[in-house]
Amino acid sequence: MNRNEKKYKKVLLTIGIVVAVLVALIGAGEAYFFNVAFTPGEKSVLNKYSHNTKKDPLAAKKKWYAKVKKQHWYMKSATSDYRLDANYIPAKNSHKTVVILHGFGNNKDTMGSYAGMFHELGYNVLLPDSRAHGQSQGKRIGYGWPEKYDVRKWVEKDIAKEGKNQKIVIFGVSMGGATTMMTSGIKMPKQVKAYIEDCGYTSVKDEFLHEAQDLYHMPKPVATAAVDLLSLISKGNLGFYLGDASSVKSVKKNDKPMFFIHGGNDPFVPTKMVYANYKADKGPKQIWVAKKATHARSFETYPKEYEERIDQFLSKYL
Repeated sequence: MNRNEKKYKKVLLTIGIVVAVLVALIGAGEAYFFNVAFTPGEKSVLNKYSHNTKKDPLAAKKKWYAKVKKQHWYMKSATSDYRLDANYIPAKNSHKTVVILHGFGNNKDTMGSYAGMFHELGYNVLLPDSRAHGQSQGKRIGYGWPEKYDVRKWVEKDIAKEGKNQKIVIFGVSMGGATTMMTSGIKMPKQVKAYIEDCGYTSVKDEFLHEAQDLYHMPKPVATAAVDLLSLISKGNLGFYLGDASSVKSVKKNDKPMFFIHGGNDPFVPTKMVYANYKADKGPKQIWVAKKATHARSFETYPKEYEERIDQFLSKYL
């Protein structure tokens, strides 16, 4: 072997080592991001969006929820055979029920203020823990895409227990808002009369792309490549590409009334997403952008107006 051949082989070996290291790093990075995105547990990366106020305008409703007597409902998930948990709070002599869907990393008990609001408006309240959250079982978080079928099962359970005269509203915040929109795109029992979504994303892919740039400060081309790879991993592990889990595509199939709510100063699910969702919806619709509210804080920022707007909207259809 001459000198040039030895040099050439050395270069190839070096390139091979570099490529192997890069592949390992990319694989480790994607494994990390998949774990953060889809596995239940504390998500410290979201501390950037945490928010505390000195005085909580919703404290009375939360206190009511903590003390009120609750029924505990259980069922199996629509797929994967997980045991799902929910609280049910009946209202006196009411045939109106709201299903309240919580956000990413939260649980049914974090929605106590919304439960208080709807109960005051005369609604029975059903608060499920989404799969892989709270007291519900689950290995992976589906961001609303598989969970929409769980929502339908909860509705069917409510009708079976409380009677066919139920008039049902689906309401959700953040991931729960996206789940609400995704649920509107599948066939639902006729008892479902309206949907209300608060700060839901346009699609899981869009939201991940935003987070990659905003949380991890990735340049857009790098973020796009990372999210595309994560989408492939999602397909292999959860059965869907991130772009499949689309609120925009779902509401195009909706023909029921939908109320879209979003904070005008939302850094987590960008406010522009609500306009895309609203534009795509095919049913009767209404939109309210709560000007000063940040992510999932429209109720807290405008408590009286929030309740009044929801009451006025639902009064048209229930």
